[in-house]
Amino acid sequence: MNKEINLESERKLTRGTFLKDVFICSLGAYGGPEAHYGVFTEQMVVKKKYLNEEELVELIALCSILPGPSSTQTIVAIGHKTGGPLLAFLTMLVWALPVLTVMTLLSFVYQFLDSINVAQDGLRYIGPMAVGFIIVAAYRIGRKVVTDNMTLLLLLLGGVTTYFIRAPWIFPLVLILGGIVSIMTSKEKDLWNRVKLNPPWPYLIAFGVITVGAILLAFVLDNRIIHLFESFYRYGYLVFGGGQVVVPVMHSELVEVNRFMTNQEFLTGYGLVQGLPGPMFSFSAYAGGLAARGGSAFTQVLGSIVGGIGIFLPGLLLIYFIYPIWENLKKIKGIKVSLKGINAVAGGLIAVAAVILMQNSGFMIDNIVVTLLTVGLLLTKKIPAPLIVLVVLIAGFTM
Repeated sequence: MNKEINLESERKLTRGTFLKDVFICSLGAYGGPEAHYGVFTEQMVVKKKYLNEEELVELIALCSILPGPSSTQTIVAIGHKTGGPLLAFLTMLVWALPVLTVMTLLSFVYQFLDSINVAQDGLRYIGPMAVGFIIVAAYRIGRKVVTDNMTLLLLLLGGVTTYFIRAPWIFPLVLILGGIVSIMTSKEKDLWNRVKLNPPWPYLIAFGVITVGAILLAFVLDNRIIHLFESFYRYGYLVFGGGQVVVPVMHSELVEVNRFMTNQEFLTGYGLVQGLPGPMFSFSAYAGGLAARGGSAFTQVLGSIVGGIGIFLPGLLLIYFIYPIWENLKKIKGIKVSLKGINAVAGGLIAVAAVILMQNSGFMIDNIVVTLLTVGLLLTKKIPAPLIVLVVLIAGFTM
């Protein structure tokens, strides 16, 4: 009896310590997945030794293969490895909830400025700054994913196609096409080597039921909140990589097709999230809140909640399904090979997103200067992202 009590208290102690370390990671996690992995290495590998560096690299590879927010899935997988499904869920909350809450509040920023009679022009440079962040993301990802002529062509295909066709369905189509082309042109043999798997099917079933159920409900019911949940849930299972990758998909549907918000409002939220620690998919709380405007404050908060839950839920369910069978799954070559083409196309999507968003912001001299200064500061790495956001905010309200 005493042994069971001691074991339970030790488990709670380990769980509490681990979650504290997750919170420390979330406070230092700026700049997207690549930067987040550095924080994970420092805190989870070097300092606390929850796993070794090779295991972390393998988890990063796994989460890069899966659709959804890759750095979030990585730290959730570390939680699963350390303490099972419950700790994985708590990890998700500690990692994402603080910044989701802040982004929900920021979705009210335009109404707040109106209520105190402050001109919204003060936020005018956030958009051009956000374009600078996207340009740098496109440059870094492009440099990483373009390894040969085939990946260069796929990057151009993704960019050109999505520049001229802005419908939401085109994004998953070109990503899937990139994966197929990568597999078809691969010289690797035995791509679909058979391995024995014992997957936890309930999580995949839940993923499928929610996917189909959300689509059917959105088709049958004319309800803004249900439509938003379906949209954000779809972003969560169709987008590979970090928050930068989801930007072109969101912008096309929320701004250009449905006109739930203006280009300036969209870019303001994306710019502000750059100054906050934590997962960049938290931008969904801001976008969901703005898209649900027009009713009560409660409806707007509900829009933020369904945006946040919708975009993170697919990745969480997929990690719960995949992680227990990862050791065998990573032996299938075809999965890794397809990612080469998918990532190349995603690089093209991000590059074109920067072009389109800059066009929509306007090619005024001051906008171009802000964008170029942001790009320069980010590439030199001499000024941290939060400070850039703060300076741009001050410049907008004082100039």
